[in-house]
Amino acid sequence: MNRYRISWVCCFCYFLFSYTSIFAQPKANISGKLVKQDNPIAFASLLLYASNDSLKPISNTISDSLGFFELSGMAVGKYRLNIRSIGFLPKTLDLEITSANKVLNLGNINLNDAGETLKSVTVTAEKKLIQRTSQGFVVNASASITQLGGTATDLLRNTPTVLVDAEGAITMRGKTPMILINGRNSSITNTDQIAASSIESIEIINSPGANYDADAEGGIINIKLKKGKQSGTNGALAIGTGFGVKGRVNSSLLLNHKTEKWNLGLAYDNRFAGRDRTIDAARTNFNSIDQYQLKQFRYDDRLESLQNLRLSADYAPSKNTSIGFEANFNKEGQDNNETLTSTTTTSSNKFNSKSQRQSIEIARSNIAEYAANFSHKASSSGALLTASVTSSFNKDRENTDINSLNLSENGTQIGSTFYQKTHNYEDVVVVNLKTDYSYPLSDKSKIETGYKGVIRSLDADFQSYDLTNGIYVPNVKASNVFQFREQVHAAYVQFSSSVGEKANPRFKYDIGLRAEAINNNGKTISQNVAFDNKYFNLFPSASLVFYNSPEQFWKIGYNRRINRPGLGQLNPFVDITDSLNQHGGNPYLKPELVNAFELGFSKEWSNYSFYSALFYRNATNAIREQTIVQPNGVAIRTPVNFGNATTYGLENIFTAKPFKVYDFNLSLTLFKQQYSGENVNTDLVTDVFSWNGKFINNFQIWSGAKLQITGIYNSPVAAPQGERLANYNVDLGFQQKLGKGNSRIGLVVTDIFNTLQNGNNTYGTNFSGYRISKSDTRAVMLTFALTFGTSFKEKLMENKFSIE
Repeated sequence: MNRYRISWVCCFCYFLFSYTSIFAQPKANISGKLVKQDNPIAFASLLLYASNDSLKPISNTISDSLGFFELSGMAVGKYRLNIRSIGFLPKTLDLEITSANKVLNLGNINLNDAGETLKSVTVTAEKKLIQRTSQGFVVNASASITQLGGTATDLLRNTPTVLVDAEGAITMRGKTPMILINGRNSSITNTDQIAASSIESIEIINSPGANYDADAEGGIINIKLKKGKQSGTNGALAIGTGFGVKGRVNSSLLLNHKTEKWNLGLAYDNRFAGRDRTIDAARTNFNSIDQYQLKQFRYDDRLESLQNLRLSADYAPSKNTSIGFEANFNKEGQDNNETLTSTTTTSSNKFNSKSQRQSIEIARSNIAEYAANFSHKASSSGALLTASVTSSFNKDRENTDINSLNLSENGTQIGSTFYQKTHNYEDVVVVNLKTDYSYPLSDKSKIETGYKGVIRSLDADFQSYDLTNGIYVPNVKASNVFQFREQVHAAYVQFSSSVGEKANPRFKYDIGLRAEAINNNGKTISQNVAFDNKYFNLFPSASLVFYNSPEQFWKIGYNRRINRPGLGQLNPFVDITDSLNQHGGNPYLKPELVNAFELGFSKEWSNYSFYSALFYRNATNAIREQTIVQPNGVAIRTPVNFGNATTYGLENIFTAKPFKVYDFNLSLTLFKQQYSGENVNTDLVTDVFSWNGKFINNFQIWSGAKLQITGIYNSPVAAPQGERLANYNVDLGFQQKLGKGNSRIGLVVTDIFNTLQNGNNTYGTNFSGYRISKSDTRAVMLTFALTFGTSFKEKLMENKFSIE
């Protein structure tokens, strides 16, 4: 097996070296950094013209988040560089490239604040779909017009290399990533709670350094929300309506007011939708004669509501100091009417039993989150100090009325109806403390250090009541009170440097070490079960980037990660709501430790870009769910540390604009997962090759009109006791500018062919089964967006608000 792996890697490397040598040729390069009083200016538009042609630019780019930019591929000659950025006066530079000087480093280029003069400036350059970074890539949210009116989950579904199944579970390279909001942990990390219209960009970090949390093997997804930075008062409004099986509506509003020292913002969005879902499941119990075959059918009819409010205030007493405050409020509701029908037959295929359970569930969730941050940059040394504190308070309330009845083979009721009530209340408080310090040792190297603390508490109260003689009586065996407390303390140090010119380095490297100490404890009041876990771990990380040219680089990286058991995984309470399929937690779970390696390659041409990465991960004490079917036919599902898990594969992203009116992005991830369950039963051994791909096509139909067609395929993925089934879908989006360009209308059709569904096959020594879930994923949405303000000339759908 190792011989084949080595051959595969050698072939891959040979292909890349051969591929790049075809295009290798000396090219001129222009680079620099856009600043205002030493502060970087991100996402400015740069257009390069020949000095004798002012109509057609020969090259263009956008400055990155640190203000740096690069232009390449020019011949010897004279040029004019036009620089435009919202909030700043335009600037033009005359340049000359000679045979003796083909590399122009312009250094820092200062732009002046436009103030009221900006009213006459309109910026029309669009951001690239994908911007490469040394740790991953950034996706411009406005590129996904097929998800207008949707949520962050919908945007991630159209993000290269990110896999989102039909029920919203998110994975990268086969593993679950950590979700950050504006670079910080947030209680609002359910991506279904975040409106797509509020998102500026999505940053994918495959190889995080020591300055990031060590949690989450799958890497990090950082969702950056919009925040206006234009002078004066600006705003954007969007509304949408449509239907799937049932109707749905949404709207959003962004307001911002900025002066020299103050920046005030307000963002509100909502979403209301009727949805339905069907679940078809079956299980064969090999050791049971009477309940040999179980078939279940479930139908959910639910109404969803979601509202978000974000208030922000930033104050800059000086050009090097800023203080910020933010308050986020989230209100979510779900009214779900569920019917579950279960039928069992004997080993000779004769009828045994039939039952039906109807549940009416009313769920409400309220989250309040408050954040404060401070930033100061020393004028003399350039040292940067940042600090932040975030507190969140989450109240979940769920009340359910249940009635169960037994049926005959032909569906008539047998006996009386059994009535139950349950409530599931959770109160969660999370406090995050974070401080970082960065000190430049030279203009090419710096050292960073910092501390982060997380304090978390959970109080969960699940109570079940049975109707007896007209009175609801508590069912102690089916009830549970759970308390959980956790503290995570982490400190890190990281050194980074480069070799060569700062704007055009030959090498970049960083090395870091993170230390984390965790202490958590929990107890169940009703079951008298308690646990106390303490562990300390070190997490080294290192990366080296080699630039063959400004448009091409190689990267090798290593980092150690950890997957800590979640709250639900540690709670020992067994939920018996579905008496035939019970599930519970395991308080004795150990954390999962992961060693991750990556070898990546990136190449850009004027109209094309290619990125590829080999990755390898090995996890010890891997946490996965185990299903055990008891002799009475009841299945119990619990998480266990089953042994080792190995994941390795190849990730590719190819972007091209072969024609002026057409561009596309093709991403393909191939990987293999191997599970060896030496700690548990031998039936927990799986070895499956998987792949997923996305093909995003963009068409400029006519002036101001865009059409996007996206195709997605996810192959079967390995699980310890089986596999997750393949799923695929096609989405379509259309967008048209209206009037002077400050408004637009959009039409979206998701899952055109109604093929998106979720499913899995599960196997054990004494059973086999499947489960297929289908939601109303096919929907049509019509959206309208409008922007207004003293200087803001772009559109909400273009996501031209600056990144926070």
